[in-house]
Amino acid sequence: MKISTKGRYGLTIMIELAKKYGEGPVALKTIAKANNLSEHYLEQIVSPLRNARLVKSIRGAYGGYTLANEPTEITAGDVIRVLEGPIQLVEGIEDEEPAKRELWIRISDAIKNVLDNTTLADLAKHSEDESGKEGYMFYI
Repeated sequence: MKISTKGRYGLTIMIELAKKYGEGPVALKTIAKANNLSEHYLEQIVSPLRNARLVKSIRGAYGGYTLANEPTEITAGDVIRVLEGPIQLVEGIEDEEPAKRELWIRISDAIKNVLDNTTLADLAKHSEDESGKEGYMFYI
């Protein structure tokens, strides 16, 4: 299974919206600048998220996007499925020998479990925890 930039950037949008949840709409320009991403590309990614009712758009001078539900109600799996399609590790596993087929199914189930049990609130909290830490500086 490979997650494209579409899925990764989509998660970035959703994590940023989760961090600002309850503070009003966030402009894609703000998200693009904060993460050094193309605003135009984010506009393309946010459209399927809006169509799937994961985000709401607010028009106007102070408009932008907000999460359609609380960050605890939206999972990473919800976002990845909208942007990447069904979560599959390997295609055509029905042609595999039983031992390998069972392995692929177990791995696929584990991936789905992680994605479906990781909420945007979890990801936003993790991001905030990490941002306050300073890295070590080594001099040689």
